[in-house]
Amino acid sequence: MSLSPPANALGIDFGTSNSTVGWLQPDAATLLPLEDGKITLPSVLFFNFEERRPVYGRLALHEYLEGYEGRLMRSLKSLLGSKLLKSETTVLGSAMPFKQILGLFLAELKQRAETIADRPFEQVVLGRPVFFVDDDEKADAEAADTLITVAKTIGFKEVSFQFEPIAAAFDYESTITGEELVLIVDIGGGTSDFSLIRLAPERHMHAERHSDILATGGVHIGGTDFDKQLSLQAVMPLFGYGSRMKSAAPMPTSTHLNLATWHTINAVYAQKSQLALKSMRYDCQDTTGVDRLLKLIELRAGHWLAMQMEDSKIALSSVEQHHLSLQRIEAELAVTLTRADLNNAIDGLLERVRDSVAQLLNKAGIGVAQVDTVFFTGGSSGIPALRQQIAALLPNARHVEGNVFGSIGSGLAIEAKKRYG
Repeated sequence: MSLSPPANALGIDFGTSNSTVGWLQPDAATLLPLEDGKITLPSVLFFNFEERRPVYGRLALHEYLEGYEGRLMRSLKSLLGSKLLKSETTVLGSAMPFKQILGLFLAELKQRAETIADRPFEQVVLGRPVFFVDDDEKADAEAADTLITVAKTIGFKEVSFQFEPIAAAFDYESTITGEELVLIVDIGGGTSDFSLIRLAPERHMHAERHSDILATGGVHIGGTDFDKQLSLQAVMPLFGYGSRMKSAAPMPTSTHLNLATWHTINAVYAQKSQLALKSMRYDCQDTTGVDRLLKLIELRAGHWLAMQMEDSKIALSSVEQHHLSLQRIEAELAVTLTRADLNNAIDGLLERVRDSVAQLLNKAGIGVAQVDTVFFTGGSSGIPALRQQIAALLPNARHVEGNVFGSIGSGLAIEAKKRYG
């Protein structure tokens, strides 16, 4: 197909963990190199208090881990559909709405793309999960409207959406030689999204594809949820999770839950939270765990621990066990995590993912034997137990690996060309 002249619009995959920007142009890679030659920009924002500036992506993580004073924010997309979105937080001594924080990151994606392309962009196709919010149409619509408003605030004049798994399907379609009935399985940082779609090379650049999309579905479960459950079940017990008070009641879990959830980690550093924890300490049967918890908070190591959990999950997708050193908190403190630990921690979540796929097939009236291909994309799509669940459901379908972080951005760029020229 001819791609000349270059497309007028961008495709932006604003992801929970990583983001990409696609732009179709002749004889060039679709995905733009956003940071250090890499196509992904981690969806991370660090407000450097010492230099009073925001920092993005890998550099943000580097400065945080190097010990710069500041405020780290990750999984920004998780704000969409959450109650936090209508509130504000304190940054550099001033109140800043969370919507503005989303705008800062999206504006950075836009600015980097414009610098690389050496031209402005006023039109964009944004990827979106099938559901920002499960089982709440009003909240889901509010999340989508918020993202459109933020995109227009930063300078886009025309903004439209494409479902992320459908964008991934269009990217895959550019590689096939015959018609296929394909289940797209997109397991990202915050959501699991699915599309059942008929693909064929001769329909690749057709603007109207509604008749080819048999069903879409999804559930608000993703890689950060897997990290959270692994943390709670395998690591947080070292910090008092599941321990008992002198009254024999369980130790309150709010601090552990906040530490295991990316966008609530900062809440544990609040003075009120720390005072409550110190007061609770005197009523604990065994203070070992809560003392470690207080030490972790004193070191402001919550984000560091969350990164260790993410790295552990990734490691356990390819090896059977992983040694996690926690000596930053306490000398010789460590835990050996196994793939069985990961599987046990996320078993309930994977069951919901599998049920969502089964419902999708049922809604489309498609038997499992009719699906030709399962196309996997998204950063958490490589977890062996997840693959096994899908394989058990669709034993006759072949499995195809997409670009884990790039399929959606590439598909959105294709869609942007179709819509805006």
